[in-house]
Amino acid sequence: MISTQDWADTRRLWEYHQMGHALRPCSVALGLGSHDLGVADTAVDLYRTGMAPLLVFSGATSPTTRERMPRGEAVHYRERALELGVPSSAVLVEPRARNTGENIRFSRQLLAEAGIEVSSVLLISKPYEERRAYATARKLWPDVEIVSASSPMTLEEYVDSIGDARLVIDMLVGALQRLLIYPAQGFMISQPVPDDVTEAYERLCLRGFTSRLLLDGAGQTRSQAHQ
Repeated sequence: MISTQDWADTRRLWEYHQMGHALRPCSVALGLGSHDLGVADTAVDLYRTGMAPLLVFSGATSPTTRERMPRGEAVHYRERALELGVPSSAVLVEPRARNTGENIRFSRQLLAEAGIEVSSVLLISKPYEERRAYATARKLWPDVEIVSASSPMTLEEYVDSIGDARLVIDMLVGALQRLLIYPAQGFMISQPVPDDVTEAYERLCLRGFTSRLLLDGAGQTRSQAHQ
């Protein structure tokens, strides 16, 4: 049973995960691979409105996408973009990345090898992963400006699109945990986390929304182990 407090806490995490950047034209748009074809759709929308002259899609497969996207996330994203009318000359594919860090590093390498000068990146992710993607990109690609973007939708609309409210809450909780622990591991920059966000996260953990948390060898969540 998902309580009223659970929903209030989930909404606070949802709001925090989104960066609220004002969109502006960038050198390239980079769509991060996932189960969500909405990332590709958003990339196409931004391309059509002149926000980027080139789309880069990055992603191999994962346990959650292997059946749905057998040819790889980036390849399926590219196919979607072509179906929606983007010319093939405006789409590059990076098919090896298996995590957000690799999305950034491999895409940066691909663009460098293609001789494409990049001063700014329109970074497109799932709505609840904007901040995680931004923090990772700022760590691994510090010399470019990062503008975060995602499909414009409310929490309720996103839950409806996934069809599993509990899974969505688990994903939001897991994304917040990584923002707390990954900076110390060198995976992303550190960002301030307001007390009310931390408190909402801790309440949701206690309520059992933990399927996407990373655990240490003792079975604790890694954020618990560092408290």
